[in-house]
Amino acid sequence: MKILRVSAIWCPACIIMRPIYEEIANKYEFETSELDYDFDEEEVSKLDIGKKLPVAIIYDDNDNELTRICGEKKQKEIEEIIEGLK
Repeated sequence: MKILRVSAIWCPACIIMRPIYEEIANKYEFETSELDYDFDEEEVSKLDIGKKLPVAIIYDDNDNELTRICGEKKQKEIEEIIEGLK
């Protein structure tokens, strides 16, 4: 699986969630990438993410979107979502 995160430098929840997503990516050996809501505006607009940040989009190995996680979450919640996708 892969995780694409959309965040912004001015977003407190994004700052809080960054190390959590990094730990999850390491634990599950996910490929990760990140887009900035403001600086990568053209790419972000194609994703139709809305206004709530951060957004983590989880893809399978064939680049099919499996789910989106929006806003601030506990690491345990995110891991439960990931386990449910396996």
